[in-house]
Amino acid sequence: MAAVMTMPRLELEPAATPTARRARPRPVARRGARPSAATFWRRRLVAGAVGLAVLVMAGKAGAALGGSPLAAPERGPAITRQVVQPGDTLWSIAERLEPGRDPRPVVDALAAARGDAPLVPGEVIARPR
Repeated sequence: MAAVMTMPRLELEPAATPTARRARPRPVARRGARPSAATFWRRRLVAGAVGLAVLVMAGKAGAALGGSPLAAPERGPAITRQVVQPGDTLWSIAERLEPGRDPRPVVDALAAARGDAPLVPGEVIARPR
């Protein structure tokens, strides 16, 4: 018995030359059909409405979080203090505490807070606002 050996047969292509093989043109990517004018404007209208809604909600959120400037507004002290000078009365102290206003409510509040105690020069009188 004789051994038979077979080899696969390779078929070689002929050498490619520029004239022998030409590239096929690529297909052009086509856009889909254009939407109608009504669809175009409807989409624009919806986009504008969504943008406006976002803007309004951002404004409301800013107002809810404190829409004031970052700097705190200047406020007067919560307690007004006056040092009693010689010859002062409750009336003169009330006029210094709230100049340009009617001193009677302030005098009444000071008198109620002090009771019958006399005014002593150098004493500090505090009136909460």
